[in-house]
Amino acid sequence: MKTGYLVLLFLFTVIYSYAQEPADALRYSFLTEPGGTARNQAIGGAGGALGGEFTSLFINPAGLGFYKTGDFAFTPDFSFQNSKSNYLGNPGSAKNSSFSIGTTGFVLASPSAPGKKVKSFAIGFGINRMADFNNHVYYKGTNHSSSFSEQYLEQLANDNVTNPNDAATNYPDGASLAFNTYLIDTLQNADGSIGGYKSEANPATGLIQENTINTSGGITDAAIGGGLNLKDKWYFGATLSFPFLNYNRNASYKESDASGNPNNNFNYFIANGTLQTKGVGVDGKFGVIFKPVKDLSLGLAFHTPTYYQLTDNYNTKIITDLEGYGGEGVKHQSSTDLNNGQQLQSKYSFNTPWRAILSGAYVFGEVKNVQDQRGFVSADIEYVNYKDASFHDVNNDASAADYYNSLNKVIKDLYKNAINVRLGGELKFNTIMFRLGGAYYGNPYQNQSANLIKISGGIGYRNRGMFLDLTYVYLTNKDINYPYMLEDKPNVPAYLRNNAGNIVASIGFKL
Repeated sequence: MKTGYLVLLFLFTVIYSYAQEPADALRYSFLTEPGGTARNQAIGGAGGALGGEFTSLFINPAGLGFYKTGDFAFTPDFSFQNSKSNYLGNPGSAKNSSFSIGTTGFVLASPSAPGKKVKSFAIGFGINRMADFNNHVYYKGTNHSSSFSEQYLEQLANDNVTNPNDAATNYPDGASLAFNTYLIDTLQNADGSIGGYKSEANPATGLIQENTINTSGGITDAAIGGGLNLKDKWYFGATLSFPFLNYNRNASYKESDASGNPNNNFNYFIANGTLQTKGVGVDGKFGVIFKPVKDLSLGLAFHTPTYYQLTDNYNTKIITDLEGYGGEGVKHQSSTDLNNGQQLQSKYSFNTPWRAILSGAYVFGEVKNVQDQRGFVSADIEYVNYKDASFHDVNNDASAADYYNSLNKVIKDLYKNAINVRLGGELKFNTIMFRLGGAYYGNPYQNQSANLIKISGGIGYRNRGMFLDLTYVYLTNKDINYPYMLEDKPNVPAYLRNNAGNIVASIGFKL
């Protein structure tokens, strides 16, 4: 087993008083939704060097310097997803749809008098959807080698818990719930002392495992930025952003006896969990665009880490049917029962990785026999080092600080740097435009395989200071999900493949 996973397993099986895990770091950093207007999404999101487009505020603010007049844009977005899974050789599927308001805001521009070195200055205000967490995952399979409940046994063993009272009260989000519902119970030595713990779920006879995960929310970036045009040659810009993060997860894991034996002290158990994460961050975006010749633009942008202050509220409930073991009937207990009726809560800070974006765009002119035909091709190459993501304690708690230090080491072991590439183009026929684009987001894992691919296309209309754009984005990605992880047994993931479609429209006009 790889070293990184050993550390990860230690974190999962020893410490349950914190809800954060390495997957959170990737979720809040793997921003495959650069968003933007329908025009920007139609060209694959490759708007870093184009300029004169409202999305510049969120990618490379130097592009605001291209504006000579103001703009207003409004962008609704509808998405639908189809998730397919394979767990222990068993296929599954799930569907989900959602609606959101995407890039919306305005730019105010101030051109200079003729002969000035500074040709114009523009300032922009707006919001942008940076991440979409709406998803539905379901998978099912029969396991003959391990049980979800064994992580509770490892938790007690690693903490050397020999007092049943400690087992019943000290782990309100983990082993205590399983212990109090008899899913796990004590093993006694001949002298009556506690010799360890056992689980009533026996994988040797087969366990039917089902996992359902529903997530919602996203990251919406509110930003203000400015761009400067110097001699129509150099463009500089900066943006101050305040991303608002909202993540909600409802998960239900069920394990059932596959043997059909009604007298083996196990029928099923269910572990239900809810998590709500909310907070706000701050970051900066800085950029420059250089035009060595009239039709060519070269851009460079740097995004600082986002510094979030986040709060988790979470709860776990275990329900067991043990065929009369420990008492008749179905048993259940929630973490609120062990926390004065309140959800568990943790407050912490989180820093995303920094990003660098290198861009280029070439604008070509008229073609004979086609009135005013113009177009461009554009490309972005983005570097992100996901292992730089990190969690930090905000309450000066020594145990929390130790946990986050260990968690950050796991993040460095699990993740790596990745290169994202976006490419697109547009053809303009008088007032009508046609666009195509694509994007590839590289694998963020050290030892696993995952990626995301987008293909997009759209049309646009511009006339008399008004514009209307319509885009369709098709997305496909592959990922993995572990229902649980154990120290001393093979951990089998569910292999996921998500296909999604987004219909994006932008409506706007000149100010």
